[in-house]
Amino acid sequence: MVTHVPAEAQGDERGALLNFVEAQRGAIRRSVLGLTEEQAASRPSASELSLSGLLKHVAEAELNWLRMAQQQPNERQRTEQTWSDSFRLMDGESVPETLAFWESVAKETEEFIRSVPSLDDTFPLPEAPWFPKEGSVSMRWLMLHLVEEIGRHAGHADIIRESLDGKDAYELVALERDGAGS
Repeated sequence: MVTHVPAEAQGDERGALLNFVEAQRGAIRRSVLGLTEEQAASRPSASELSLSGLLKHVAEAELNWLRMAQQQPNERQRTEQTWSDSFRLMDGESVPETLAFWESVAKETEEFIRSVPSLDDTFPLPEAPWFPKEGSVSMRWLMLHLVEEIGRHAGHADIIRESLDGKDAYELVALERDGAGS
């Protein structure tokens, strides 16, 4: 890990979980620093993944989990037919727009997690072959899952960015710190 996740006050589990999620978000946001839309959309390996596609996917995935936890409909719900669209920017979508969307989702996630009575509170999982029948998970599980999900894709983003221009996570942290690349 190239950034330090700040410690919260003793016993502030919510704050610690939110900070770890934010650390992973930061890694993906930094992966597009200084890139053109074309570079961010490029696929420098055999994989179908691009940096802008990963950015969109993690933003939509976080929104999806947030809406499940809130037990509200997801306004960006994907179907089997539109699933692949969550991994690429479509006509009219841009990296700055996607970053702004994700920022709004992140803010809503934080407000929601800080407002739930307990991290032990649960919400039902949807019916799917990969979830237990009539399963539910806690808000704590949700936050740990977001660390896992976003962290996994942050690793993909590291590799893609290095393949594009050789910049590694340390260089991207320095770029962000120095205000360059935006």
